[in-house]
Amino acid sequence: MSNDPTTPVPDAPAAPRPPDDRDLAPQFVLPLVVRIERAAPPARTDALETAARAVLLMLDDERSTGDGVWARAVRDWQDARIRKVVRRARGAEWRRAEALEGITVTGGGAEVRVFPPVPLDGWPKDLARLQVSGTDLDDPAPPPAADPSAPVLWLNPDLGMSAGKAMAQAGHGAQLAWWALSHGERAAWRDAGFPLAVRPADPARWTALTTGGLPVVRDAGYTEIAPGSCTVVADHPALR
Repeated sequence: MSNDPTTPVPDAPAAPRPPDDRDLAPQFVLPLVVRIERAAPPARTDALETAARAVLLMLDDERSTGDGVWARAVRDWQDARIRKVVRRARGAEWRRAEALEGITVTGGGAEVRVFPPVPLDGWPKDLARLQVSGTDLDDPAPPPAADPSAPVLWLNPDLGMSAGKAMAQAGHGAQLAWWALSHGERAAWRDAGFPLAVRPADPARWTALTTGGLPVVRDAGYTEIAPGSCTVVADHPALR
């Protein structure tokens, strides 16, 4: 398994780059689908936090570990690049997505369904037909300040990311935090219900956050932002 947090997103052409061992391995992607009904779209921050928790629940699920039915796919996915793609669904699309094997996670008002990893070119048709674009969401009011005693996924304040892109990046940050924790620390987080917050970092603190030894997501630059951009810092209390 590679702990390199560089995470390409496969919904746009990639610039040529030297391959490494992860690129040569079979490529898998973790699909996430956010429910966006026209009349009641979720708040942006709620969707980001729900997506991050969905990734943690997939990693922690008994079906993803040991001899579980998803374990081989999860191992293959994590041994390559930890790709995630967020698509949107509403109405009948959402009902079809819910009929597929996966986990639905509900936030304050957001609903996100996460599915076991699939081959990069082997998406189930009911997921493949869903749109990646159109996940631009807003917060109706500024979210409250993050609880300093709880995990926080700090977003780069200088990057403008669509909600879908930011959801994938928050998921990457949660995953890197999970990898960095001990078994006991993971259990404590699970038992607490995987509390976390996703917030833009204070620009004045961003450099200190990225150089302070916490897990940092560096994007491969396949969509929206430049290669190597630091997108998220995973600030879990156990890692400070």
